[in-house]
Amino acid sequence: MTRIPFALGTIPFGTALDDRATFAILDRFAEAGGTILDTANNYPFWVEGATGDESELAIGRWLAARGNRDRITLSTKCGARPTVPGDRTLDSIEGLSAAVIRPAVEGSLRRLGTDHVDVYWAHVEDRSVPLEETLGAFAELVEAGKVREIGASNLPAWRLERARAVSAAHGRPAYTHVQLRHTYLRPRPGTRVPEGAHVLVQDDMTDYLRSEPGLTLWAYNTLMAGAYTRPDRPLPEVYDHPGTARGLAVLREAADELGVTVNQVVLAWLIGGDVPTIPIVGVSSLSQLDEALGAVDLKLDDELRARLEAAR
Repeated sequence: MTRIPFALGTIPFGTALDDRATFAILDRFAEAGGTILDTANNYPFWVEGATGDESELAIGRWLAARGNRDRITLSTKCGARPTVPGDRTLDSIEGLSAAVIRPAVEGSLRRLGTDHVDVYWAHVEDRSVPLEETLGAFAELVEAGKVREIGASNLPAWRLERARAVSAAHGRPAYTHVQLRHTYLRPRPGTRVPEGAHVLVQDDMTDYLRSEPGLTLWAYNTLMAGAYTRPDRPLPEVYDHPGTARGLAVLREAADELGVTVNQVVLAWLIGGDVPTIPIVGVSSLSQLDEALGAVDLKLDDELRARLEAAR
């Protein structure tokens, strides 16, 4: 069976998608060779009527129904769950203190119906808590067997390096995964997206990743919610610069030459690059999943990849 080199994003599971639709997508993904599911203990708290439990609970129901936990890599996160019921903002999120992390993982394990998480993430940076405290709590979870590996999302390269240095100094497990917003198109340098907690990949991060064996980038918002292909989904304002027009033109040329979609070219570019990357692909239909699966065997030759790089 072909190994699927991307993770399935699961935000709509249990809310926008009921169990029937959720199970159909998860079944298709698993049948195709997919193994990595990415969720969080707050997905999707921002939806009216949701609590943040829904995605993990839906995955847990599927795992229980299929009995396939041993074939799935579970990735979930803590630190960005609101502490005020009904809060749809990040103003009251739990943070990354040891007092939060310990019960947070227990809640995720209970909802997912498992005794361990394969990759456990610090979801949003919390500079009010010393790194030693956060990393110490994560180390306890690894030692207890509740977590296999740890990662950090939405932080700059210098904070990732500092965290890894703190872990090394104390002989503790280090972050071996980093999750950031990333796609083919480049944002304007120094810009921030309206989603305040999202941190975009910048050149210093890719440089750091190339120099650190054993550290993997997980890229989210890879297809920008359909903005590459859907006229009703405009590109975010941070991509409003001359390089975007050049990049889109070359993406379309590549898609036409290969007889594939622009989304598939973007995924192939991410998967086959010089930075170890696991794209996270969120889907809400089987057709969207099938399109993503079509990128698995798509190879970009050196000439085409060079053209894509030159246009960014």
